Amino acid sequence: MSEVANIPVVSALGGASFDGFARVREIGPLGMITLRAKPEVKGLSAAIKAVTGTAMPKQRRIEVKGEKAAGWMSPDEYLLVLPYTDVKAALATLAEKLADQHHLAVDVSDARAVFRIEGDRASEVLSKLAPADLAALEKGELRRTRIAQVAGAFWQDETGFTVVCFRSVAGYVMGALSHSAQPGSELF
Repeated sequence: MSEVANIPVVSALGGASFDGFARVREIGPLGMITLRAKPEVKGLSAAIKAVTGTAMPKQRRIEVKGEKAAGWMSPDEYLLVLPYTDVKAALATLAEKLADQHHLAVDVSDARAVFRIEGDRASEVLSKLAPADLAALEKGELRRTRIAQVAGAFWQDETGFTVVCFRSVAGYVMGALSHSAQPGSELF
């Protein structure tokens, strides 16, 4: 557990995990900023790079560099992921880089829960819960959809999937992911 301004920072479920035919674990706390701006806003690409070290993501993509990422969420919305302790400085950088430009940058770190699904059969866990063609999902593609009937987003990398949902439904999502990963519930 880390501390910010003498207030303990904890993830939604305290690092819950489940080992089945795939491993499901809550990760975090992570810093997350919702950045709203039209793609043509002057300095937007440079502001995203200054905060995350990545390029501005293209439609339905996520750019990842180390612990930081920038994901495309909608035509004028980006999700910036970074260490929790970096959020305050990142917001200041965004305000500086986008001064006099129409934008909105909000710390949503404490409003989100983040999970990892890992293992050779990680896609089976999500296949049962999300109406998305995971066989067609490319690495680096970000998908916003429903996960067990709640809003969520996910992307795939070399070792599995990262799943983001609202903190208020973290317990439900962890339960659904864990149930989906139970031995004996495999799709294939």
